[in-house]
Amino acid sequence: MRETNEVEEAAVLTETRGRVLVITLNRPAAMNAINGDLSNGLWDAVQNLNQDPGLTAGVLTGNGRGFCAGMDLKAFARGEDIGPMIKFIRGGAEKPLVCAIEGFALAGGLELALSCDLLVASRGAKLGIPEVGVGLLAAGGGLFRLPSRVGYGKAMEMAITADPISAEEAAEHGLVARLTEPGEALQEALSLAERVARNAPLAVAASKQLIRATQGSTEEELWALQRPLQERVFASDDAREGPRAFAEKRPPEWSGN
Repeated sequence: MRETNEVEEAAVLTETRGRVLVITLNRPAAMNAINGDLSNGLWDAVQNLNQDPGLTAGVLTGNGRGFCAGMDLKAFARGEDIGPMIKFIRGGAEKPLVCAIEGFALAGGLELALSCDLLVASRGAKLGIPEVGVGLLAAGGGLFRLPSRVGYGKAMEMAITADPISAEEAAEHGLVARLTEPGEALQEALSLAERVARNAPLAVAASKQLIRATQGSTEEELWALQRPLQERVFASDDAREGPRAFAEKRPPEWSGN
């Protein structure tokens, strides 16, 4: 975590690349620490991703030498509103998000990353929840999301020692999906998101929702959750377009409807 009192405009940048929205945390001088501007900018960007039928997936990354160092403690002390960031962490992105991590993702920064569906990290990057070292608690979902991503033992170790793990170790435990050389995480995350975006948008979003729901749900609950999602996907224009394109031996033209 890092203290800073800088206020920057354009705390979050967005760029559309085909069917992928790139969302960039843009407070590099503050190691992309989370303040009110960044919180609101992130929420606005995710709503854009959710509501634009021309978008299938997103990439979340950070400008500068690291992804995000966590809460801006001075902004927090000033009472800046980070409620939108909490809404994002609690499930604001309806479409798949790939996180590109360079340098570090610490404290609230790791919790932002854990809100994404796939993590790409460069070798040597540090990932951790060091809050107990400064008398705080990782209250942005990290404590109950980490066990399903790295296992109970490693999650407990990270939580109560405050020590980060490397991207290499995170990959061994399944937290990081793909490792890259330093400086290449964003490009790999884009490639992964573009691969996702070649698929039918409704089916992709429904698949994400069901995979996420497996954490802590019974099979009976999952069948009940799947039913309306399946009905919507199977009745969609894309469900007709996919088989038609396959039969005609051409790339499908997805509408998201």
